[in-house]
Amino acid sequence: MLSLFKRKPVTLLAATLAACVSAGAALAAPIEEKVHFLIPGGAGGGWDGTARGVGEALSKSGLAGTVSYENMSGGGGGKAIAHLIETADQNHGTLMVNSTPIVIRSLSKVFPQSFRDLTPVAATIGDFGAFIVAKDSPYTSFTQVADAYLKNPRSVSIAGGSARGSMDHLVAALAFKAAGGDPRKVKYVPYDAGGKAMAGLLSGESDVLSTGLSEALAMAEAGQVRILVMTGDERSDAAADVPTLKELGYDASFVNWRGFFGAPGLSAEEAARFEKMLGEMYATPEWKEVRARYGWTEIYKPGAEFVSFLESQEQVVGDLMRELGFLK
Repeated sequence: MLSLFKRKPVTLLAATLAACVSAGAALAAPIEEKVHFLIPGGAGGGWDGTARGVGEALSKSGLAGTVSYENMSGGGGGKAIAHLIETADQNHGTLMVNSTPIVIRSLSKVFPQSFRDLTPVAATIGDFGAFIVAKDSPYTSFTQVADAYLKNPRSVSIAGGSARGSMDHLVAALAFKAAGGDPRKVKYVPYDAGGKAMAGLLSGESDVLSTGLSEALAMAEAGQVRILVMTGDERSDAAADVPTLKELGYDASFVNWRGFFGAPGLSAEEAARFEKMLGEMYATPEWKEVRARYGWTEIYKPGAEFVSFLESQEQVVGDLMRELGFLK
């Protein structure tokens, strides 16, 4: 931390004591011996990156002992949710990552369950939306994409790593509505995971990819794509050269929360340990490194606060989906 360099020199005794404290912290027993992350989509998507980023920080900081991961695609995330419910008694050490889509897809009846069928542990981070194009795309700005959409909505295909009417689709609809277009005419190409959507973009099956900023940054760093715009109220430090929709004159913004759920029937004590583990993660240098890498913003809402937040999201997102024609 920069503040360490602003302090006056410490004595040898103080420095020695500090070193002992640090060593003791490093040797302290983890809050959870084993944590298994269940990821409702394939590799390369936002859920995958969130689970593995959080797992990396927990493991390297010593807050968790053994960390493992399991990708389970299918049903827009419904397969993993059903699995966690059906095997609840054997999965008290499992954390399933999810985000705004668990609210959207429950409202849309993509799957019959909702967050109420699980144990909400904590909202953890927020990720802004982004629109990206292949490196050789003729589009060099989102303004060009919006202009093309206004002339002929069917001339612009938008890929996303989720089903029609879900978050990637919803964010695109918001953006084109803000540009003055009909949000119901978005030509959306759905894929079952972010990695598959990326492949579709690079193969020319779609013109633009609607995704999270964290995934967009990883793709741009690999040199395969260009990020045209992001959906924050302000630019992100992790993508200082990427404009916001508002900067370009489109009055729209969006942030997707991501968090973790336990199996139904998780005891209050077990849930509290998970909450503590995630809460303490924020103060670690390992987490700060991960957060900066992905451009995430922190949204920590544990337990009951998370449940209240989800109930509010259900109302707000439902109203928006009805406005855009995704719900009756």
